[in-house]
Amino acid sequence: MQAFRYRGTDSHGKRVAGQIDAGSREEAVRRLRQAAILPIDVTAGEAAAAVPADAIKRTGKTRTAITRAIGELAVLLEAGIPLERAMALLLDSIEQAPLRAEFAAMQQAVKEGAALSRTLAERPALFPPVTAAMAEAGEADGRLGPALARLADALQREDDLRALIVTAMIYPVILVVLSVLIIAMMLLFVVPQFETLFTGAEDRLPAPSVFIMEASRTLRAGWWWMLLLLVGGGFALRQVFTRPQARAARDRWVLTLPQVGPLVRSAETARFARTLGVLVEGGVPLPSATLLAGRAIGNSHMAAAVREVARGMKEGGGLTAPLAAADIVPQKAIGFFRTGEETSRLGPMLGKLAEVLDRDVTIRLQRLVGLLTPAITVTLGAVVAGIIAAIMAAILGFNDLALA
Repeated sequence: MQAFRYRGTDSHGKRVAGQIDAGSREEAVRRLRQAAILPIDVTAGEAAAAVPADAIKRTGKTRTAITRAIGELAVLLEAGIPLERAMALLLDSIEQAPLRAEFAAMQQAVKEGAALSRTLAERPALFPPVTAAMAEAGEADGRLGPALARLADALQREDDLRALIVTAMIYPVILVVLSVLIIAMMLLFVVPQFETLFTGAEDRLPAPSVFIMEASRTLRAGWWWMLLLLVGGGFALRQVFTRPQARAARDRWVLTLPQVGPLVRSAETARFARTLGVLVEGGVPLPSATLLAGRAIGNSHMAAAVREVARGMKEGGGLTAPLAAADIVPQKAIGFFRTGEETSRLGPMLGKLAEVLDRDVTIRLQRLVGLLTPAITVTLGAVVAGIIAAIMAAILGFNDLALA
């Protein structure tokens, strides 16, 4: 197989570009046409196709499209349609041309005899490890359709949880941004209107008035380097947190925050429990399933603890006791893990645990937003009132000095 870079247009006439694996240029052109892409230029490129896949992965829209595609493939397989034909039919429902090209390459590989699990594993930038594991388990017991259906349901619930968190935090974020803008506007444009009244009398003004005016002068004189410092500081922090040790320290600290820590713990545990439950029900051995499910956890501190638990399980250890000792999951989750292990119904119990934690996340989000909104509003009101009070105090004090 060789990698070919292509440029072309999709069925809507939109220009697209990407990379596709094929045995020859003619085969690459044929696969692109199967994906409803009219190739303009197809040239041999580097063997790695990770760059286009990474670009696809970064968009939430594509993640949703992948979840939908897996669900539709499961429906087609459960209807008795052969895998290669089901994947060919699936291409018509994928709107994004680069993603459609990836699925066309997968369909061609399956047509040539490759297992679906292998084609999924070869694209880690697009599909999480749990996807290939579930497909492999479904292929092993001849129930690929139901396995993909359970996987699609888990991915959809994870997307719903992510969307819930993002939606709930939109209003507080907008409120913070507006608060910063309002305070900056007052310091940049309102305070200077009164500054000329007190020229030469700064030494007789109240301390709060002097502080506000100095803050206004500083912001007007150096807003550009403050903005540059803010952007540079954000970039520097981002670079620091790419290091595993710094990221682990940050994630460990986040778990200790009031309100935020329990929310993150519940959300990550729900994702872990749902993924682990799907893998266990799909027939994946528990140690391997635990290791794979741990990769779905976004908090690096919790993920590292789960990896240690999985390593201990491979050496003959259990699941519940090490998880409880690691103190990374909510206390209520331990009972579900223990009951599932003792009754040999770990998969269904973890599914119920994920539902319980989803409700807990919703309640905690509502509570957090309910606390943040008035707190931000009161803080903004206090700062604005403080600025106005400082200006009024200066005016009144100046008038008193003039009358005296």
